[in-house]
Amino acid sequence: MSAPLPATLLLTGVLAQFADKLALDTISLAATEGGASPRLVGLLVAAQSAAWLLVSLPAGVLADRIAPRALIRLGGALMLVGSGLGAALLGLGQIGFALALAIFLAAAGPVVIALSIFVLLPRMVGMAELPRANGRMELGRAVLSLASPLIAGWAVARGSGPVGLVLCAGVGVAILIAATRLPGAAPAPQPRLPMHRAIAEGGAFVARHPYLRPIALCAIAWNLAFFAFLAIVTPYAARVLLLAPEAIGLASSVYGAGLIAGALSAPALIARLPTGVLLVFGPASSLIGVGLLGLAPASLGVPALALAFFLLGFGPILWFIVQTSLRQAVTPPALLGRVSATLTTAMYGMRPVGALAGGLAGEAFGLQAAIWLPVGLFALSTLAILASAMPGLKSMPQGEVTLTRG
Repeated sequence: MSAPLPATLLLTGVLAQFADKLALDTISLAATEGGASPRLVGLLVAAQSAAWLLVSLPAGVLADRIAPRALIRLGGALMLVGSGLGAALLGLGQIGFALALAIFLAAAGPVVIALSIFVLLPRMVGMAELPRANGRMELGRAVLSLASPLIAGWAVARGSGPVGLVLCAGVGVAILIAATRLPGAAPAPQPRLPMHRAIAEGGAFVARHPYLRPIALCAIAWNLAFFAFLAIVTPYAARVLLLAPEAIGLASSVYGAGLIAGALSAPALIARLPTGVLLVFGPASSLIGVGLLGLAPASLGVPALALAFFLLGFGPILWFIVQTSLRQAVTPPALLGRVSATLTTAMYGMRPVGALAGGLAGEAFGLQAAIWLPVGLFALSTLAILASAMPGLKSMPQGEVTLTRG
């Protein structure tokens, strides 16, 4: 019988992602209220995001080589030190390069922890239970993602900006304690390739795999589209749909409801629908939601915006749960960390590119034309799945897929 998802592992994964989001919300709000220029706020946000770009690949190699518990401890320590230093700098009013370095250090912790959990989960949960386990993890993250901006806003509004980062440091301590209850076994011994060759091996496996390659292409296009959409949706809603700030905020909050609804319904949908259908539905729902928004008249602006955000939460989180479980099922244990790191780097690398493209398109062509940029990119993400063998998947693969070398 398959083991249920251990509470300690669930708590570790959920809290790490919550702290990552809380740190981002706290820094952007506290720096803005502290008089930082938009450029400096952008630098701080970029420093937080850069950890996912720069740390993922080497951390993926380490996740395949050493005990996940040791890496989770490292992640907790990075969160404790980085967040604690960031809180001290904020308290002293030091909003600059040192704060950016502290935030980078703090963000490196959740990166390491996320990769460690991806490797550890298949060892602790049976393959048949992976979708349910990943669904529970994403549900916890979705619920707490709603709380982080509320906590950050409450603290900053009361002149206590460092409180958010102090809480993140406390999460680091909790993870250090929780890690003592996780398995300490190291992965099976394997040839120790140089770091660059080990990273390349993970990337090559993704590029050759009939399921992982379309997942990577879909994720790249979707992240380009989503961040292009985020860059233009607020001015589009205000200037084209003529919505008030309160209406925009209310409609945008439906995104969190979509995340929670998708995570809650994932186990039932995965049990009843073919895997291939769910993999197509994720990006297709985003295409439908943003496409309808682009067609909506101003009189339907609020419901169209709310529907777009709901579908952007519901479909993609369902897709994420399914494809995460599929990756864990078809990837050899010795490559789990590097495969996850390859996809993480590809996704996060596209985010600033998508945001920049959306902003430039809005400035060059106008908002009414620019809204069709994310629509086109969401169409490409859907096509990446439709053009592969994945729509024909009836159920989750139960083992590695044999690859042929070209």
